[in-house]
Amino acid sequence: MNLTKPLNGAPILPSTGAAPVASGAPGSVPAPPAAVSGTPPRTVGNTLRALTGLAIVGGTVLASIGFTGSYSGLVTLGQQHHFGWFAHVFPVGIDAGIVVLLALDLHMIRKGTPWPVVRLVAHVLTILTIAFNAAAAPGPVRSDLVGAAMHGVLPVLFIVAVEAARRLLIKAARIEAGVDAAGVPLHRWVLAPWSSWSMFRSMKLYGLASYTQAVDMEQAHVVYRELLKQLTGREKRKATPVERLPLTMARFGLSVDDALALPQQAAHAELLRAEERAQQQADAESRTRQRAKLAEIERLRTEGEIDAARHAVEAQTGVAAAEATAAKAEAEALAVARTKAAAKGAAAIKSADEADANKRAAEADRAAAETRRRAAEANRAAAETEKAAAEARRIAATGRQVAADADERVAAAALRVAEAKRRAAEAREAAAETELRAVEAEDQARLTPKERATRKVARMILATGGQEAEQVELTAIADALGVSVTTASDRRRDAVELLRGGYRP
Repeated sequence: MNLTKPLNGAPILPSTGAAPVASGAPGSVPAPPAAVSGTPPRTVGNTLRALTGLAIVGGTVLASIGFTGSYSGLVTLGQQHHFGWFAHVFPVGIDAGIVVLLALDLHMIRKGTPWPVVRLVAHVLTILTIAFNAAAAPGPVRSDLVGAAMHGVLPVLFIVAVEAARRLLIKAARIEAGVDAAGVPLHRWVLAPWSSWSMFRSMKLYGLASYTQAVDMEQAHVVYRELLKQLTGREKRKATPVERLPLTMARFGLSVDDALALPQQAAHAELLRAEERAQQQADAESRTRQRAKLAEIERLRTEGEIDAARHAVEAQTGVAAAEATAAKAEAEALAVARTKAAAKGAAAIKSADEADANKRAAEADRAAAETRRRAAEANRAAAETEKAAAEARRIAATGRQVAADADERVAAAALRVAEAKRRAAEAREAAAETELRAVEAEDQARLTPKERATRKVARMILATGGQEAEQVELTAIADALGVSVTTASDRRRDAVELLRGGYRP
């Protein structure tokens, strides 16, 4: 169901946050009277300044007269009750206490820590000073009511002047803070007590400081309820839960537009949470991949060192084995040669087979030469093994250098990521400061909501470079302002005109 469709031939415009106030509608707030045509602004300003000066001077005179009359009456009453010299101090304590307590109450309100007891005590002192002044009249109060009233009316001037000054200061403080804290007027309590109580409850519970805002919100709910009734008839079940949402959330201080925007805000918040979860998951996967890379680099470094150590040990073992084999072969050959030489000498002495002995000695020499050749081959194999071990050590050193280069690249990448995050944080902080300054300037200029929205869209365009307004999507503007896409298009067009006029936050 779309509430913006024409109803009975009359188009129904979408709500903009406050229902139009019908002329003569109950609870409507009359518009302030327009300035009298032809009256110069300077004359009006002079008149207001004259009235202000008259109020200040006259209030001070009335307060002085009231304080003087109250002082003399309380001094007389103190002397009648045997206060002695303290009779001249007692009136100052009573009347000055009223002023001090009211000023203290105002100061505590400005500091955001109001305490109703302070003002209650000031009012009690006010009643007491009036009663004391009435009792200061000569003779019993019942026998001379006129005299008692004449004595009691004097401090009223002082109290009224002080209370008026207090209310004026509170009003000025609220205007300075941009707060309109006007409550529900008395005539509304008389004419519509139940709706006035509901409005008063909403204003206190949900911080609706403006009575006009509360009236506009109530009228918007009444209009929406009537439109919904006309579109669905008596059967409320035909209305969807989203269409009934403004009526359900009315008792919680939400306007029609705010209530209708709740599903969209919830969807937007869920989208933001999903994006945050996706970002967190991507960050976790990135950290996992980074840890895997570091682990792989460490594994390669460790394997290279292990291979280098293995080759070194194998080379050393091969050299030692070759040397041992060569030494053993040489020793065996020498022993065989010596044995054969001894046998040859013995045979030469003992027998005539010298030629046969020489033959066997020659064979022994050949065997020794063969052994030396094998020892030389073993030494050559050991040299080749040592060369392979050196090559393995060189490969391991190259692996360590590659790992060190990879560590440096990883550290540089981490530094670039940290720098990018820092610049992004600085950019967000600068944007937040710019937005805050712009909002403060708008508050000081007391711009309308439309002007504030236009300037916000202009700042969004400037944040993208300020070259093409179409770079800022209408959906983004609608989400930021909480309005429809059509209204977002109007705000973007107004923002472009504002930027062409030289607007810069």
